[in-house]
Amino acid sequence: MIDISICKELKEACPTIALGCIQAHVIVENSSDALLKEISSYCKVLNEEIHIEELSHLPQIEAGRDLYKKLGKAPSKYRLSSEALIRRVLQGKGLYKVNNVVDINNLISLKSKFPAGSYNIKNIYSPISLSIGKEGEHYKGIGKALINISNLPVLTDSIGSFGSPTSDSERAMITDDVNEILLCIYSFSDRIDIEKYLEYGKHLLEKYAGGKGIEIKTIE
Repeated sequence: MIDISICKELKEACPTIALGCIQAHVIVENSSDALLKEISSYCKVLNEEIHIEELSHLPQIEAGRDLYKKLGKAPSKYRLSSEALIRRVLQGKGLYKVNNVVDINNLISLKSKFPAGSYNIKNIYSPISLSIGKEGEHYKGIGKALINISNLPVLTDSIGSFGSPTSDSERAMITDDVNEILLCIYSFSDRIDIEKYLEYGKHLLEKYAGGKGIEIKTIE
């Protein structure tokens, strides 16, 4: 497993913060009908179980929003990716279909309610730290313009920051030529068992992405 830690300042701001990590060799391709059906079925469950007005009060999301406020970031402007995904589902907009690994990542996020991000191991460099974005720091988001990541929790290596619970950078995005990934689940609440969703992610990667040599670790 690639070397990952959480910086002291972030732990002080959110003592319950944890990062669930899955490292795996995968085959990136279009999602199978079976995976798309599983995602569609769970979207129906979400529509039955959650009202959009309740979304910000789910413990996984509320804890993340509280941390953003503490760091000086407006959580309604810089939404957790899980909150943004679920909002799309509840608004009837549906999810973007990208590839099997990204779609698996999104299904983990929908089910756990935690933000999740998947990264190309080839384009990130150990050691990695989950830290706080510096003042004036930006990166090019996936399908977006520059994202202001100052005061956001960010994954950073020797080159710079490449991921956050809100939006990831283009540098480590999952494309068709990727064969090894790091999938991270960002947890801000100790009320939910992150280990369960790491095992769920392992199962999905094995079933739908030819996942091999899978390692799982929780960083606290």
